[in-house]
Amino acid sequence: MTYLFEPLPTFSIAVEGETRRFPVRRIFCVGRNYADHIKEMGFQPEREPPFFFTKPVDALVADGAAVAYPPLTENFHHEAELVVAIGKAGAEIPVEQALDYVYGYAAGNDLTRRDLQFALRDRGRPWDWSKGFDASAVVGTIMPMPGRELPGDTRIRLTVNGEQRQDATLDTMVWNVAEIVSALSASVAVKPGDLVFTGTPAGVGPLVAGDVCTVEIGGLASVTTAVGPRA
Repeated sequence: MTYLFEPLPTFSIAVEGETRRFPVRRIFCVGRNYADHIKEMGFQPEREPPFFFTKPVDALVADGAAVAYPPLTENFHHEAELVVAIGKAGAEIPVEQALDYVYGYAAGNDLTRRDLQFALRDRGRPWDWSKGFDASAVVGTIMPMPGRELPGDTRIRLTVNGEQRQDATLDTMVWNVAEIVSALSASVAVKPGDLVFTGTPAGVGPLVAGDVCTVEIGGLASVTTAVGPRA
């Protein structure tokens, strides 16, 4: 088979203790999944069904990489997140079976053009454009944990230039991992290679050129991103 131009390569993530890599198929993200972050965004926390947005697979950024300050924003934000790696295909998965579809976990950073997000939201327009831009999906090395969930008291932290900005425990998520996977699978079939960003705690804030941002989640490899000048 021949193509008009070269198709996209396979994007992948390193796996702890493995020489083989995790090939990435799709990237899903949960919105508003920590009560304190919901409040800082100007909303009241409610346990309504989770909603999702997506990022393109070629937006992946590996640990240690630098990202350019993106266009169309003057308020470029970090968002520390637990990322779930899916290892099994399924649809309409019951909550009590959802962890069976988990391959492992990684630390992630959902980079966001915040001013663009607010402008689109306030005009009643989809705000994927504020989330799914180039180099917006930072994901660290995956820790294989098939069928398991991280303890609720696991801490998720983010620092910028060594200064702590985000700090929470995973049990403060509105929807836990099993509930997220189940809800996602009710809308689309999940498959091996899918990644799911599970939301960010309070403390999101701006990044500028020269900043070094690190996300740490207990039991997982940390992920660090340097911010370069505007592209």
